[in-house]
Amino acid sequence: MPDDPGVAFVLSGGGSLGAIQVGMVQALYERDIAPDVITAASAGALNGAFLASRPTTSDTADRLAEVWSGLDTGDVFPFSPLTAMLGALGCQDHLVGSGKLRELVEKWVELDDLGQAPIPLHVIATGLLSGAELRLSSGPAVSAVLASAALPGVFPPVRREGRVLVDGGVTDNTPVSDAIALGARKIYVLPTGYACDLKEPPRSAIGVALQSLNVLIHRRLVLDIQRVPESVELVVLPPLCPLDVVPVDLSYGEELIRRSREQSRRFLDELPDDRHVVPELMGRAYHPHAESA
Repeated sequence: MPDDPGVAFVLSGGGSLGAIQVGMVQALYERDIAPDVITAASAGALNGAFLASRPTTSDTADRLAEVWSGLDTGDVFPFSPLTAMLGALGCQDHLVGSGKLRELVEKWVELDDLGQAPIPLHVIATGLLSGAELRLSSGPAVSAVLASAALPGVFPPVRREGRVLVDGGVTDNTPVSDAIALGARKIYVLPTGYACDLKEPPRSAIGVALQSLNVLIHRRLVLDIQRVPESVELVVLPPLCPLDVVPVDLSYGEELIRRSREQSRRFLDELPDDRHVVPELMGRAYHPHAESA
């Protein structure tokens, strides 16, 4: 890792809403804003590994957009009645096999060891037994990304170096504090947000789990950014809202990327000269008191 990492990109998780980050990256790279270090969790770890192993050019961002646009739900969440039944009966520790996800990670990640990444990449995972937040910075890249994206109960945990690991989003889905600890002086946070405009709840158990997790993550992010010291410059790009795409549906990738790219361009072109720039909707979305039912 460079002695002075300078600029950090922080990529949150969010299931299929990870496509939103792609539009953000396109807008950033168009303006020659590139990371010296990347911290990431869950779906953000997949995007982070793609970016960290390739040049910081618009071509890289556009290639990532092409890949996301070509994905379908079955490419990540292949439903098997037998697998789901075995998981529900307690015969195994997951509802969806990770074979398809592994294929995707192996295709996207162009490095064997995290420590070899041209852009230093730090992936967050959670120790299932200890409950500890773990920052993975070296070792096999594919298993690190799989561990960071191993949504508990949905995908199988990943065994790595004697530990049993699950989704980094359980402990820190938007690792801003890690970027600060690594010495970043300016941080760009790329949140996926959540489906803030659903008219009906998701129909699948996985969809409900991911939507609930994303709401929790969004609320924690609002609190985390309030703790960033003034000595660190902070830019939080706005997630999409209104949004009615559930985080298990990958069929909207192209639309999400386009909307995010256009919104991010406008946002970056109008950035105020402030130490901390946080979109207004992040504040509106957090309600410190319970609403009346």
